[in-house]
Amino acid sequence: MPATIEQLVDLLDLERLEEDLYRGTHPEGSTLTRVFGGQVAAQALMAASRSVPEDRPVHSLHVYFLLGGDPSVPIIYDVERIRDGGSFSTRRVSARQHGKVIFYMTASFHRIEDGFEHQNAMPEVPPVDASPALSEVLGYVDERAAAHWRKEWSALDVRYVGDNRDADDPARTLMPAIQRLWLRAGGELPADPVLNACVLTYISDLTLLGSSLVPHGLTIGSPRIQPASLDHAMWFHRPVRADHWMLYDQASPSAIGARGFTTANIFAEDGSLVASVAQEGLIRPVKPRPQA
Repeated sequence: MPATIEQLVDLLDLERLEEDLYRGTHPEGSTLTRVFGGQVAAQALMAASRSVPEDRPVHSLHVYFLLGGDPSVPIIYDVERIRDGGSFSTRRVSARQHGKVIFYMTASFHRIEDGFEHQNAMPEVPPVDASPALSEVLGYVDERAAAHWRKEWSALDVRYVGDNRDADDPARTLMPAIQRLWLRAGGELPADPVLNACVLTYISDLTLLGSSLVPHGLTIGSPRIQPASLDHAMWFHRPVRADHWMLYDQASPSAIGARGFTTANIFAEDGSLVASVAQEGLIRPVKPRPQA
């Protein structure tokens, strides 16, 4: 994955092939065998945004991951202009490799206007300075996992909060799968609101699926599971700076049928609710092969 924030920005600078048709590349040196889903979603959002006026920022996106992406060849993004109304624009993006569609996204863009406002309050959590780096926490469990994190995700700054509720809090029984993180891009980004929304989309796919494994004592890197993102949805509530600290407040209401479901709210450090996310993913238990 990108080693620096500059490489992440370059990853989102798509090559225009013709109107509404773009080519996206991959970071060099990654050891991942499949393209990171957040990368595909972020590149697709960038492609869609280029067909919409600047005064219509994205307010929601819904994606399906159909096939694993091949990191050895570029991805072609085809933007379809579904509708441009008086207030909303809708775009559909298909991503292709090897002649097959690997990903679909529908995104909606809304003209900026005034209206009613309310939001949930940000939960009380330790401040950023009191939260350890996620790589440090991983190192306590598996130093190889920590080294892998430092190599693949060094363009991001992630601090671990976990489930900071009191041990005797009855809510732990009602909601057993909570995971919280402080995160941001690991460097300064331009003020471009489209770029910041795309970087947030990239980050949003990072830890959601792992939240559904919290009650089961497993992590995404465990050889005991086969993980994969299946679908992903985001709602952008307020302008965001992805290079400023954000609290990723994740909860998994259900896991069943080898699928884990997670919802999350993303708060700016000042408590503003900037986005909400939902994802369902595969967390298939790997059965040991019978010995001959």
